[in-house]
Amino acid sequence: MSAVIGIIVGSASDLNVAAKASGLLEEFGVQFEVGIASAHRTPDDVVRYATGAAARGILAIIAMAGLSAALPGVIAAHTTLPVIGVPIASEPLSGFDALTAIAQMPPGVPVACMGIDGARNAALMALRIAAVRDESLSGKLAEWAERSAESVRQSREKIAELGGMRRVPEHAFKGEAE
Repeated sequence: MSAVIGIIVGSASDLNVAAKASGLLEEFGVQFEVGIASAHRTPDDVVRYATGAAARGILAIIAMAGLSAALPGVIAAHTTLPVIGVPIASEPLSGFDALTAIAQMPPGVPVACMGIDGARNAALMALRIAAVRDESLSGKLAEWAERSAESVRQSREKIAELGGMRRVPEHAFKGEAE
């Protein structure tokens, strides 16, 4: 089975963040591919990847980069596929420079921008894009969201463990009167 989600990072040092996205894609059983290409050091490789991705069956590209974070924008300039940018935290500005670079794309070059090191949200966005064509994936996303919500509900029990705090009554979360 061929990949439907592409993950491209600007350097090998970004692979630890990419692993957060790939782990979630694996959990959903969605095929993906991971590559390293630099918008500044291997620009021809970036262009070739971007222009050929759709023909190979890729539905969305997650592009992760730090510092000037040109990678998502360069990819978006060379494809009509959805591009999801993930700014990577790096020195000296802890990813704020990358966040600003990705969020400020010029008109006509759209890139969805996640938060700094927001690889899991990027994977979820890519899964939602792929789910437009795959009803079973849409169902898996709904189940995942319900499990996530239930985890939050169960965490409310920890408030009692802290002591000294009055817990919000459960009916308040359900919109019910006491």
